Amino acid sequence: MPYDPSDARSTLPAAKVAVPERFSGSEHVKFGELPPVEKTGEVATWYARGQNFVVGYSEVDGTAAFDRTAHPDEHVVLLLDDGLSATVTASGAEVPAAGRTMIVVPPGDSSVRITGRGRVLRLLTTRAEDVAALAANAASYADRHENIAPFQPWPEPVGGYRVRTYDLTVPPLANPKFRLFRCTTFMVNFIEPVQGPRDPAKLSPHTHDDFEQCSVVLQGEYVHHIRWPWTTNRANWREDEHETVFGPSVTVIPPPSLHTSEAVGAGTNHLIDIFSPPRFDFSAMDGWVFNAADYPAPEPA
Repeated sequence: MPYDPSDARSTLPAAKVAVPERFSGSEHVKFGELPPVEKTGEVATWYARGQNFVVGYSEVDGTAAFDRTAHPDEHVVLLLDDGLSATVTASGAEVPAAGRTMIVVPPGDSSVRITGRGRVLRLLTTRAEDVAALAANAASYADRHENIAPFQPWPEPVGGYRVRTYDLTVPPLANPKFRLFRCTTFMVNFIEPVQGPRDPAKLSPHTHDDFEQCSVVLQGEYVHHIRWPWTTNRANWREDEHETVFGPSVTVIPPPSLHTSEAVGAGTNHLIDIFSPPRFDFSAMDGWVFNAADYPAPEPA
């Protein structure tokens, strides 16, 4: 994979999986061009999905309540702005959070109360069928998408399930400037915002063998460059994509497409990446996952 030699991703092991014959397409859900699915006087919410996950994006100005009953697995709440605070009630405990924070909510009954003004992301697996049905692109997943491994949650956290919080303002890795956190169902890469366009001479086109990448643009303007392999059957070929998106938006990039995302906005550009379940390759890199001590990785196959 053609990473710049100074980028630590250049040391990731190369894939050795045969190229499949058929491919699914990408998904680009541009929330700014759609009416909210849920709207009250203080909260507006949009949804998009991939094969294994649902992303709920909310803009809050006041108070928001997100409750789940008998939820089947862990889900994640991301407070994206300093002006937000939350109280999470689950597993018999009440846990506060404030500012830019990743909150992991355990399975079962839970209540998340958020106050203030700012943006919130919720990440749930598609086992939450009621939420998956709300996604703007739900119809695209009426049939299973190609080349994606069956979803399998990772091992239970050390000390059992409970509400866990992680500071999203901690210093990132040196290069790339990643903040990687995981739980049993998700890996979140809370990438540092950037100012101005990305250097077009230092893009990072790469592929994934058997999982989707969900890129959430929170602010600014990006072009998602996506290219599919050519196979012996020309009927399965797909045109290259150079899709321009503005925040807020969700792009789901399918395997095994070659892809890279290029910030092109003149001001602040902010994109984060989400994977469900967590990535094995990033998890195998020493020191990359900031909360690895809480969430063990599976034994190698």
